[in-house]
Amino acid sequence: MSALSIPFFSVQLRLGLTLRIFALIFSFTGFSAAAQSAVKNGEYLATAGDCVSCHTAPGGQPFAGGLKMKTPFGDLLSPNITPDAATGIGSWSKDDFFRALHDGINKKGQDLYPAMPFTSYTKVSREDIDAIYDYLRTVKPVNNAVKVNQLDFPFNIRSSMLVWRELFFTRGFFKPDPKQSDVWNRGAYLVEGLEHCSACHSPRNIMGAIKPSKEYTGAVIDGWYALNLTSEPITGLGKWSAQDIASYLKTGKYPGKTTALGPMEEVVHNSTRHLTDADLLAMATYLKSLPANSSLMADGRKIDTNKAEGTRLYVDNCSGCHQSSGRGIKDVIPPLDGNPVIIAPDGANIIKVMIRGVNGRNGYIPMPAFASRLSDDEIAAIANYVRTSWGNSASANITAAEVKKVRANPGI
Repeated sequence: MSALSIPFFSVQLRLGLTLRIFALIFSFTGFSAAAQSAVKNGEYLATAGDCVSCHTAPGGQPFAGGLKMKTPFGDLLSPNITPDAATGIGSWSKDDFFRALHDGINKKGQDLYPAMPFTSYTKVSREDIDAIYDYLRTVKPVNNAVKVNQLDFPFNIRSSMLVWRELFFTRGFFKPDPKQSDVWNRGAYLVEGLEHCSACHSPRNIMGAIKPSKEYTGAVIDGWYALNLTSEPITGLGKWSAQDIASYLKTGKYPGKTTALGPMEEVVHNSTRHLTDADLLAMATYLKSLPANSSLMADGRKIDTNKAEGTRLYVDNCSGCHQSSGRGIKDVIPPLDGNPVIIAPDGANIIKVMIRGVNGRNGYIPMPAFASRLSDDEIAAIANYVRTSWGNSASANITAAEVKKVRANPGI
């Protein structure tokens, strides 16, 4: 090798190393961008699934668990799903996480209780579940040991879930309907899967499973009544357009009609208001396709009420804001005429609102609490009056005993 070739060789070597370094940098940058995109997508999907609402205790750290869920069989506490290795899911693999959501089985091989809606999450794709896992690995780890199972005997024995799973759980991914549009199928995927709407809006049997014939017809949850989502024209969404539903999911209100309350207000705040307009319209499109089904007055229960007394109490306490015809004031005070909260088969919502009041939000002014002003009988009389006036066709079935029960435990 000549003396002249040595510098040339050195230049080649340095150039080669430089190119390799640039290649590594570009490769890492591309990988980093892809990873960030996956995490961002996982955050969106976790938001659609409203994971934070159930896995965050009042005053607790996000996703650290500890929220108490009361069931007819005792209490369950939501688990810690932060990436803490000792008390959360930090030691879980993607396969562990997938099995929990898709199969309803935790890392220890134990059957999950259906308070965790794995019956809906089983329809979510592996790709989306993996993305949620990627996102949860990025949230703040919190050391918070939670004793999840606080059920009464014998339900606290997890092996009791074996029979339940055989009877009520079918594992499987969502399958698009080729006869429907892409928008409808996207809505079905979200409503039936991640959003798990049927989990709250469907009545359950004595074993805690959704009644198939009554799916989406409304149910009591946490003392509030989750409304009928079928196309039933009186108690359901029959008179709502798809755009009305999408707007309600985005804002928590249907101007001139109703506003979100209780757990549904939390769903809007933590989940649906963050979704894209396209996804909200897709959900609305699917919901509009649900056939009409109503459990209105299913039990035939009727309570004799003094209409004159209800009228008097309404005029004295409510008409100043809600007007004598129950029409309210647009975008300031919600109407009572035709309001789904008022005409729901179960009167829990209206009782809670009268006892607790409602904070101002979405442009609506606050409503004061009437717990100290009105007796149980008076609240029942007003509730029954508004449920049967101005064309409202609900049953006058609210009793003083029901009001007393809510008053003793008004919830959060």
